[in-house]
Amino acid sequence: MPTPFREQFLPALVALSLAAPAFAAVDGQVVAARDAWRRNDLVTLNSIAATIPQGETLSAYPAYWAALKAVDNDDDVQPQAFLNSQPDSVMTERVRNEWLKKLGKREDWATFSREWTRLAPEGSDEETRCYNDLYSLRQGKSTANYDVFLASRTIPDGCTSLIAAAANQGVLSQDWVLRRVRLLLAGNYITAARQLATLTLLPVDLTQLSRSNADLSSSGGQEAALFDITSRARGGNIDGAAGQLLGVQSMLSKDRVAFAWGQLALFSAKKLQMAQALQWFAQADPKQLTDEQWEWWGRAALRTQQWQTLDRVIAQMPDRLASSNTWQYWKARSLKAQGRDNEARPLFAKVSNSGRNFYALLSLDELGTTMSADSRSDKASANEIAAVSAEPAIQRSLALFALSENYRKPEMREDARREWRWAMRGKNDQQLLASAELAKRQSFLDMAIYSADRTENVHDFSLRYLTPYRDITHRYATQIGVDEAWVYGLIRQESRFVSVARSGVGASGLMQLMPATAKWVAGKMGLGSYAVNDIDTNIQMGTWYLNHVLDQLGQEVLATAAYNAGPGRAKAWQDMVPLEGAVYAETIPFNETRDYVQKVMTNAAYYASGFGEGPQSLKRRMGVIPAK
Repeated sequence: MPTPFREQFLPALVALSLAAPAFAAVDGQVVAARDAWRRNDLVTLNSIAATIPQGETLSAYPAYWAALKAVDNDDDVQPQAFLNSQPDSVMTERVRNEWLKKLGKREDWATFSREWTRLAPEGSDEETRCYNDLYSLRQGKSTANYDVFLASRTIPDGCTSLIAAAANQGVLSQDWVLRRVRLLLAGNYITAARQLATLTLLPVDLTQLSRSNADLSSSGGQEAALFDITSRARGGNIDGAAGQLLGVQSMLSKDRVAFAWGQLALFSAKKLQMAQALQWFAQADPKQLTDEQWEWWGRAALRTQQWQTLDRVIAQMPDRLASSNTWQYWKARSLKAQGRDNEARPLFAKVSNSGRNFYALLSLDELGTTMSADSRSDKASANEIAAVSAEPAIQRSLALFALSENYRKPEMREDARREWRWAMRGKNDQQLLASAELAKRQSFLDMAIYSADRTENVHDFSLRYLTPYRDITHRYATQIGVDEAWVYGLIRQESRFVSVARSGVGASGLMQLMPATAKWVAGKMGLGSYAVNDIDTNIQMGTWYLNHVLDQLGQEVLATAAYNAGPGRAKAWQDMVPLEGAVYAETIPFNETRDYVQKVMTNAAYYASGFGEGPQSLKRRMGVIPAK
């Protein structure tokens, strides 16, 4: 692996754990144990766990993987023994989480209660928290926030059990449960909806869902009609679904009609049919709207520049949304557009101080200020770096990272990341910067960024916005005439500079090229053969393709969206009139692409400042998206 960031500093203890020949056998045993765990070979895994020398950096890992397998097999003895033998760590936290789920599922509340008190609050996951809420409910003192489940998504079994118990005890009304069932059906989660209806004894027969002509005189028939309408809209025939609703709404209850219009409004807004979406949102019941629907109501008003409507919608949003940076910024913009500058400026000031995010930089622009990414002059000291390098979790993380590199085991890189993220909890700014510097020196670049990103008051932008492979990136960006800061902003978002990164859909390398795209680009560039994960080749091909979509679309925001979601979609998201770049980005229908565009463009502004290009305006960089 290229080592432009490997500097001479390396704490002696870490150096020994990673490099000394005496530990090679231990490394091999750990790798073998990881392989045995992955292929469910319990005999080999338990054998290694029993014989590996204790006291070495990674000696607990075979026993950890064995304990996870024991939990899977409903064995309480092995996880208990592991937890009793180990200090708190990311390993004990994960074993305890998985064991708690098993204990909750079989309602062993005595053991659950004991183990729950030993789990750090920040270490619990959603299902474990649901089981704890279920235990509290059994004790008559549940304080669960059930409304987080009022969304069109499936949830873990423990959360379904919590809802069922709360409904059967009268904590949740039948109307609440019915709303949850409707949302599941609207998302096409039919099995989950039927399961919840059965568990809560909901007096609604969902067997009619598959019938083309449901009996609208019954509750089940009315729910079937709603399902049919939303299914048609989900399939793309939104106008047909609206016509169907108009034809039957006189026979449906008012709450079902209002629910249906809210669903059709959401589908319409995500198709960027904003005028229609606004009309239908106005017919919806605000009490039945999900967070997603509220946000798309706001986006519909934003894209059509109906500022008073946007102001009103944000005022009605649940506070968790209305108080977010996103909607505080757009609230301020709506006030400014209405000539209410005195009310807008305090909101812009508040959002501008919220961190180094997309909306903070846009707010600075509205205040007439520009951002700068000047680095601190006082870097982390040798003593500060030595202190974090001596932490066991840090040592385990770096040792796992070394194994992932030396043995070509990318799955062990995730183990290393888990250790690193756990080690960052509770650290102050100086400790985070020291950790970031250590990770950079070890070429653990994604975790260097992770640590540097977490500082609150003291920042080092040279660590937040790393520039590895600068000679390669500068060369290709200059040759092809594309903005180097933009290229870096994209790489940082795509891969965090992990050259072996591979996405779930098969994209590879620093610039995350899909196989088909890489093949096409190679043909266009005249590359007879290529290795997509080779750093030089990946940057060369990725930069060429980025410039290609820029030539096609003529605007960086559009090209960024195209890089993530494809040129066809980026074009389809344009409007019939020019749009401010930030408005275009905010109304991208894909959550992943919307977040991607916002972060890439924010990154690019910081990189440009770090490259000495002076104060940056994100609003100016976002520019204007031309009409179709």
